[in-house]
Amino acid sequence: MISTVKQSAFTINGCDFIRSKSQSLTFSHRFSLLPPLPAAMKSRRSSGVSFTKPIYVSSVENFGGLKKERSNDNLVKVKAYEADRIDPIEGPDSKTEVARRLKIGVYFATWWFLNVIFNIYNKKVLNAFPFPWLTSTLSLAAGSLIMLMSWTLRIAETPKTDLEFWKTLLPVAVAHTIGHVAATVSMSKVAVSFTHIIKSGEPAFSVLVSRFLLGETFPTAVYLSLIPIIGGCGLSALTELNFNWIGFAGAMISNVAFVFRNIFSKRGMKGKSVSGMNYYACLSMLSLLLLTPFAIAVEGPQMWALGFEKAVSQIGPQIVWWMAAQSVFYHLYNQVSYMSLDEISPLTFSIGNTMKRISVIVSSIIIFRTPVQPINALGAAIAILGTFLYSQAKQ
Repeated sequence: MISTVKQSAFTINGCDFIRSKSQSLTFSHRFSLLPPLPAAMKSRRSSGVSFTKPIYVSSVENFGGLKKERSNDNLVKVKAYEADRIDPIEGPDSKTEVARRLKIGVYFATWWFLNVIFNIYNKKVLNAFPFPWLTSTLSLAAGSLIMLMSWTLRIAETPKTDLEFWKTLLPVAVAHTIGHVAATVSMSKVAVSFTHIIKSGEPAFSVLVSRFLLGETFPTAVYLSLIPIIGGCGLSALTELNFNWIGFAGAMISNVAFVFRNIFSKRGMKGKSVSGMNYYACLSMLSLLLLTPFAIAVEGPQMWALGFEKAVSQIGPQIVWWMAAQSVFYHLYNQVSYMSLDEISPLTFSIGNTMKRISVIVSSIIIFRTPVQPINALGAAIAILGTFLYSQAKQ
């Protein structure tokens, strides 16, 4: 709210607000809740605070439990800042906000960096060792091991869970497992940049599933934002030089699976007091249990042994480092992303996810020297722009 007070700082006694029930609170045109300006204050008119600009009241403290007697304990402390200032005049609150924004910035930078590193090592592994089911399993196993060690050594707080928690987590884990494997299969068949361009179409699936299966409605702007998303993804797919149907289908299945993962997560985790880091750790462990038997059935130890022997003969022992790096970085980037959800709104997270995808697409094209036609790059840009517009429209 705005007050046209012409002082830089002031204190209002609670007794000025409270009257006995027999008294009526009346105001005249000249009534003021502020005490007269002391002489000491008049001598400070040359300070950096303006006496002619309106003042915004930013917070009111100690407004409860006031007594009628005047004392220092029942003062109402009001913090204010001038209309043309961004932050309050007093320093502590503004310093806290700066620290919070800096923390969020560190989360975002770390999230993007770890994601880029993961995608680079993941693609290197899949090029030399094309077994996406095992690669996906190793990613979840590494994350589970890291968190178990963290809980054992008390580096991280052990989550308090019960049977009901794991029941609600099960459908989330099923969707997460499908989405994770499908995305890895996609990247084993096509360029990293193409997979992420197709995965930028996830908002379109989110709206369609929410509208036709859950009966949710959205503003017109949200539906309009789907046009560039679908059009951009379609243009990129049609002009992709190394198009592969398995790679394309994997990215699309991953989109659908992650949409359901988000829906199940929102519905099932309401009221649960588990931090973002521990929530993802539990999700990884349950997904690992679900995925391992399918990985053995689809690929199997015999194929893994032959593939690993071939990879070592072509790449050398460093293939082991690549596999370890992609597994660890997969967990770390997801862990940081879930930790950031504790600090920011879903909208900010959505925008950050869009920017992350841009960084992955650009870096993978440069590192792997992926040939890109101008029309293909245009399709990617249109799709990513549509994703950004979608996040703004949902606000």
